[in-house]
Amino acid sequence: MKFIDGTSLITQNKTFTKILSDLRMVIDTNSSILLTGETGVGKELLAEFIHRNSNRKEEPFIKVGLSALPAELLESELFGHEKGAYTSASNEKKGLFELANRGSLFLDDIDDFPFVLQSKLLRVLEEREIMRIGGERTIPVDVRLITASKLDLKNLVDEGIFRADLFYRINVVPINLPPLRQRIDDISALVNYFIERFAGERIITITPDAIEALMNYRWPGNVRELKNIIHRVVLFCDSEIQVKDLPNEIVSYNHNNEIIQSCQNCLITHKMSFKDTINCLEANLIREALNQCSGNKLAAAKLLGIPASTFNDKLTKYKSESGDILFD
Repeated sequence: MKFIDGTSLITQNKTFTKILSDLRMVIDTNSSILLTGETGVGKELLAEFIHRNSNRKEEPFIKVGLSALPAELLESELFGHEKGAYTSASNEKKGLFELANRGSLFLDDIDDFPFVLQSKLLRVLEEREIMRIGGERTIPVDVRLITASKLDLKNLVDEGIFRADLFYRINVVPINLPPLRQRIDDISALVNYFIERFAGERIITITPDAIEALMNYRWPGNVRELKNIIHRVVLFCDSEIQVKDLPNEIVSYNHNNEIIQSCQNCLITHKMSFKDTINCLEANLIREALNQCSGNKLAAAKLLGIPASTFNDKLTKYKSESGDILFD
């Protein structure tokens, strides 16, 4: 996939492709979009994709990481202030909502948004106008809001640290981005893209064994981790990336061992029964096999070395009503 401005958004994964296809149905609307997913999955990149392909593409795209801003500065950054509003306010200042007028505003880490300011954000979204700190008049704003969260906001609502009305207001179009370990079929293309990006004028290739090692890794840091590792490897590579050039945590990684150690922890530390621990191990192995085979049940059964009928029986056993395999 490509941005209209030429920037690459690379995927052949069915889940991610479906996300992009669904997005095109709402991309020109004013509906708020909530992107959720683990750190490093590409929420900011997708937010930019949304803006660059929308009818607001010629207008500003403003992005801010809420977790990086002190709470005492956040209100001024978002809504602006008038001259003299407080001691250090020597000049008037436009907030990010004003700067993004007619364009898009991306608020990353919305799960870190201070509770005391949530009602003010809600009012801006509902009334489509802001009032600067120390101001006496409202200023109309036309902004498409895109937010992102690394946590499940529903849980924060249940815990009383995120307003339910604000959650429903920003969750008009919810999009959950899959982690890289569920996009194994994208790794080869992403690796080659990053190699070309960081190699400059040099011609650098990568061996099939090195690609396989990268595909077998769990990628807790997702696409961001993959990007940084390829950048590092390219810097010290002459012409061909081999397995020996990869970081030790990738070369020596064995996910089956990680699963077994995790289940051992369930048995000993969490005092899970022996039967439930065995079920946990089976469920995790089935999930991992499906991830590695891009959801192909026959291939997953072959990978595990069990008959397809046995695999299907166990898959049915470990599925919840929502379709997710139990025992995360």
